[in-house]
Amino acid sequence: MKTITTTAELAAYCEEARKHPYVTVDTEFLRERTYYSKLCLVQLAMPGTTDDNAVLVDPLADGISVAPLLELFKDTNVVKVFHAARQDLEIFFVEAGVFPEPLFDTQVAAMVCGFGEQVGYETLVRKIAKQSLDKTSRFTDWSRRPLTDAQKKYALADVTHLRMIYEYLSTELEKTGRDAWVREELRILTNPDTYIIQPEDAWKRVKTRTTSGKFLAVVRELAKFREGYAQQRNIPRSRVFKDDALVELASTKPGNMQDLGRSRLLLREARKGDIAEGILAAVKAGVNCPADQLPKPDTSRDKLQVNPALADLLRVLLKAKTEDAGVASRLIAPAADLDAIAAGVRDVPALQGWRKEVFGNDALRLCNGEVALAAKGKSIKLISL
Repeated sequence: MKTITTTAELAAYCEEARKHPYVTVDTEFLRERTYYSKLCLVQLAMPGTTDDNAVLVDPLADGISVAPLLELFKDTNVVKVFHAARQDLEIFFVEAGVFPEPLFDTQVAAMVCGFGEQVGYETLVRKIAKQSLDKTSRFTDWSRRPLTDAQKKYALADVTHLRMIYEYLSTELEKTGRDAWVREELRILTNPDTYIIQPEDAWKRVKTRTTSGKFLAVVRELAKFREGYAQQRNIPRSRVFKDDALVELASTKPGNMQDLGRSRLLLREARKGDIAEGILAAVKAGVNCPADQLPKPDTSRDKLQVNPALADLLRVLLKAKTEDAGVASRLIAPAADLDAIAAGVRDVPALQGWRKEVFGNDALRLCNGEVALAAKGKSIKLISL
């Protein structure tokens, strides 16, 4: 189990990796105490059936630079294979503004190949590689050194089995002609907007029960302050104050330190100093927000006139179509989108791209009264009208 601790060793490995059609990649990181993930370990493996060409890269080693790895990520002749890549990609994008290209995510590919929604790596190892994983090191503090042999073995398994999984899934996609479906999904993962949270938009992630513009103006300013404060200091937003405290503050609208001290949900550290001053300033800004600048939540779907019978028919159609295609139904359309289609909404993902091919075209025909559904044995058939 080789561990790379110098830039020269990493450069040599990445140069060798360029001779192969793909390389499998995984990371271990910590995020409990920071806003941005802290990269603690990188695992790499070239094609093969042994562990000889699999390595661990220690980004915490003195003097090491991951620049050679970033250059490998830019080499379009080598496919970079991840499983559930979102958090891995966020690390490299935030640190260096780099996305691996071309990218292959085995979780996305597995969903398209009929393994269910958000299928886990362990499941694919068992079903495709016919192996089992040792899970004893799953909850490891990867920032601590030295790593034990058990930890290293666990980490390497995340890229060694991934080779067989990638080769199987890529072959299946080629057979079915669905590789374009995967590429369409991966465009979301390589979109910078997926990872950038602007403080002024942070309020949209806070769940509240009211749509009052005046209330939401205070929520917006509090969320904006919290996000900016957390980003600048690289601490979790919950360390500033949690969502329940934010909603409480938006309701009580404290005007001074004495009012702030009455909060039931605010952490002690947030009742003084920079955080307390930031809260009071945010509340004041929200309260004084001009009427023409008040937040306007999207309530369009709340007012939809859903045809319940049509929504039920769409659910039956979706189940039939996804069973035929071997694709998880929630990957095509969640229940809310089916209700929206039944209410006349047409700008939903289920009616676009490859989803339209699998389900959307027939869903529109059903909505337009051009087809009917008929049961034949255990299957559902479409009948043109």
